[in-house]
Parts: sequence; C-alpha cells; structure tokens
Amino acid sequence: MTVAAFAFYVFAITVVTSGLFVVVSKNPVHSVLWLILSFLSSAGLFVLLGAEFVAMLLVIVYVGAVAVLFLFVVMMLDVDFAELKGEMAKYVPIAGLIGVVLLMQLTMVLGVWEFADGATDLRAAVAPAIEDVQNTRALGNLIYDDYIYLFQASGLILLVAMIGAIVLTLRHRPDVKRQNVVAQMHRDPAKAMEIIDVKPGQGL
Repeated sequence: MTVAAFAFYVFAITVVTSGLFVVVSKNPVHSVLWLILSFLSSAGLFVLLGAEFVAMLLVIVYVGAVAVLFLFVVMMLDVDFAELKGEMAKYVPIAGLIGVVLLMQLTMVLGVWEFADGATDLRAAVAPAIEDVQNTRALGNLIYDDYIYLFQASGLILLVAMIGAIVLTLRHRPDVKRQNVVAQMHRDPAKAMEIIDVKPGQGL
C-alpha cells in the first residue's frame, strides 16, 4: 500500500466517522467540533486529488468562518436542548422513513451506474495535467482569462443582491431617539445654555 492510498483511507474513514458523530452527539458543541474535523479531513482528500485550491477554500471558509460561527452561536445561546430533543422525538418516525427512501434511491442509482465511453478522456480535457500547470494557476487562468466577463457579472449580481437586502431590511423607527451629529456641531451655545441666578435658601 502506497502512502497516498494509506492517507486516502485515513481521511475517508475520518470523514465518515466524524460525520456520524456530528449527528449522534448529544452535546451540540461536540457536534460542531466533529464537523470541523470532517471539514479538515475533506480538505485532505482534496489535496490528494490535486485540488489544493479547493482544499484551502474549504479550510478558510468553512472551518475558519462557518464552523467557528456555529460554535460561537451554540455556545452563546441559552437553549434548553433537553426540551428541544423532547420535541424532536415525535418526528423520528417520519425522519426514519425519509432516510430509508433516500437510501433506497441512492442504492438504485449506484446499481445502474455505468461509465460512458470516453468519460476519462473528457474529464482529462477539462483542465491541463497537474504536471504541466498547478491546479490553482489553471483555475485562475480559467476564471480571470476565459470567463472574466462572467466572473465580473456574477460579482455585480452579488453586489446588487447585498444592497437590495440592506434596503429591504432597513427600517426607520420614529420612536427611537437618534443622534444628529450635524445639529450638535452647529448648535449655538447662547441658546443651548441658560444661566439662572439662584438665591440662597431658594430652590429652582
């Protein structure tokens, strides 16, 4: 057994095991930690496939941002997980039925799976060989050279969607006192202050 094959089996077993513990763990914090381990193991599988750029994206985006966000949310929220699990127990039969149906569908798909003629050559023609150019460089040439206009258009679409979400969720409440910096800077001290001569023994 080669080192690459041994690493593949280690990463694959780790992904499956950690994914199982994500589901069956009673503590949600432990579930998030198992999820981070599955992400890291998946990144290792991508490295073995020669897709180091996708592996780094998986580590940076999912482990560094999404999983950490899940961890902070779970740790900061005061959720009664015993009560939550009690409510989820009544949906276990329906969930089990859906799981059995999905498993049957996957079994049917894998049972009739056949490789098309020339599939290996078609997959090899999508990107150059790893020996010729690195995966990250080939992906950069594809995005920023061949499809630069589509890439910029997708960025503009995301920008418009972000601005639209901000506009739709922005609400000006009249009952909330807000700070007016311009009015504060241009106020007249003669009008803002009043000097009152208070005589001894008297109040205001």
